[in-house]
Amino acid sequence: MRIVFSRKGFDSGSGGGPSPIVDGPNGGFPLSLPIPAGVASRTSYRDLGLGDHASRASRGRVGPEDLCHHDPMFLDDGTCAFGQVGAAQTHLANQGVGQGDVFLFFGLFRRDGEAPHHRIFGYLKIEEMISLAENVPGDLVALGHPHALAMHGRNDTIYRGPGRVARTACDVLRLTVPEGPLTLWNRPGWLKPGGLSYHDRADRWLPGKRLKSVARGQEFVADIGRRRAPREWLEAILAAIHA
Repeated sequence: MRIVFSRKGFDSGSGGGPSPIVDGPNGGFPLSLPIPAGVASRTSYRDLGLGDHASRASRGRVGPEDLCHHDPMFLDDGTCAFGQVGAAQTHLANQGVGQGDVFLFFGLFRRDGEAPHHRIFGYLKIEEMISLAENVPGDLVALGHPHALAMHGRNDTIYRGPGRVARTACDVLRLTVPEGPLTLWNRPGWLKPGGLSYHDRADRWLPGKRLKSVARGQEFVADIGRRRAPREWLEAILAAIHA
């Protein structure tokens, strides 16, 4: 089994700033803003009810009528559809990511008056992988999934399965240490040096169960095999998302 830490949503390079943590019944929740559209989209920020948030987070560079890359797409039936392509998809394939593995989507977030931080905001359990070069599902075209509307590359792939976004901004889902900086993460005890792709350098693995994460990159894969500790940690993360 593999856990994929998958970076998504607004940041300083894509969109211009962090996604917001907005007020909610459980003390606030992360509202991930999709990045601006690239190759294909028919979905605007206004369509998703995110127009004002996108304008505020981008300091006016992105407006409500601008099109967005609505991906990952969390559906009302409790499933998620996520597309990947290019070098990032090649990396997932080389790492053996497939059915039964779990994407943990994380991004850059900020609550008003506080420093930005990385946190997990959703997940996808992979039940199905679809090579879009071979088949483009009609239901995803109807939904307007950007990877179904137009091929982004020859290895364009859709991952589908159960998935949900978090409705709480609890500390369990926060990656960045409380005092910062942004890329300094608390890491679970089961995650050891050499156990996360793109993080092979020894100087990234710090004392006190901390990890200096890479500044860029999309998909970081941890092969947990049959180990019990990472599975228990993952169960706690998914429980927090469902809370």
